[in-house]
Amino acid sequence: MQREELLRIKNLSVSIGDVEILHDINLVINTGETHVLMGPNGAGKSTLGYAMIGNPLYQVTSGEIWFKGQRIDDLPCYKRALEGMFLSFQNPIEIPGITLSSFIRSALEQRGIKLRLMQYKKELKNTMDILNIDESYADRDLNKGFSGGEKKKAEVLQMLMLNPSFAILDETDSGLDVDATKTVSLGIEEYRKKNDGSLFIITHNTKILQALSVDYTHIMVDGSLVKTSDASLIDDINANGFAQYEKDQ
Repeated sequence: MQREELLRIKNLSVSIGDVEILHDINLVINTGETHVLMGPNGAGKSTLGYAMIGNPLYQVTSGEIWFKGQRIDDLPCYKRALEGMFLSFQNPIEIPGITLSSFIRSALEQRGIKLRLMQYKKELKNTMDILNIDESYADRDLNKGFSGGEKKKAEVLQMLMLNPSFAILDETDSGLDVDATKTVSLGIEEYRKKNDGSLFIITHNTKILQALSVDYTHIMVDGSLVKTSDASLIDDINANGFAQYEKDQ
């Protein structure tokens, strides 16, 4: 089946202050594809995710980002979100005074999705059940007092409820125990079933990938994409690490 292009990155370089982190990145992601980004610590993986979503701390110094046929590298983060982009944070922040339920409902309304209260509560509860989240968490302040695993589950809950066309998962599996990793994997698979959207998964822990069908795997070293292949590249990294790619730089 012919896939439609969703995201295109052309010759992208990104800096933080005066320090260039990413160098001449080229990447194409089509609808329905799952891409995995791996690499040693400090390679710039999260920087690419933040550049995609438009975090203002990361300055695009050259190149272009296209999404759904529109150039977006000048669009602010919230407008990219309204267009259907989503980022699951590596370290989700606490937001006192705003409950998990009200946060998600407000985000839906910002995207023009208005559900009646009972319909919304039913859908939220059903989605929380998939992720094994106690329904009492819906009325707790967002991430406040949540464990690391609960915060990550709350991120996946938001993804499932918002149903974006492109989801960036930045180390969503970091710090999770075996059971939580399985649950998060189920949530990601549910997203794939629910929506023919695209996933860009930044990870060190390949356990979260075992239940997923991965189309492309990319290796990043020192801010450059040095290798792209299929899912077999994950097995190679598990067996041999990143040393062979670091030597080539």
